[in-house]
Amino acid sequence: MILLEIEPLENCSPCPVEFAVNAIGGKWKILILYHLLNKDIVRFNELQKLLSTVTHRTLTRQLRELEEGGLVHRVAYAEMPPRVEYSLTDKGNSLTPILLQLQNWGLQHM
Repeated sequence: MILLEIEPLENCSPCPVEFAVNAIGGKWKILILYHLLNKDIVRFNELQKLLSTVTHRTLTRQLRELEEGGLVHRVAYAEMPPRVEYSLTDKGNSLTPILLQLQNWGLQHM
């Protein structure tokens, strides 16, 4: 068993772990990031199909939070019907090793 020595961060506000959890926490954010990792560009409706039980409102809110956090890039086209595409930013792509580790952990413990 590998034991990690974690030193408490005193007088650190916010804590780096708290910052990370706030950035990617929530029921859908990690799954959204995972699907964006697997494809360069994903349209809103495609994401909604991939996450079949998420509501339109919740998906919109989660994507907006990821965009505000600098993890997701949004492009809206002035077309009818409206077309919106999402992709990972460099900051979002920096989560790739973490998302792959989560995938591996899930495969090992399912």
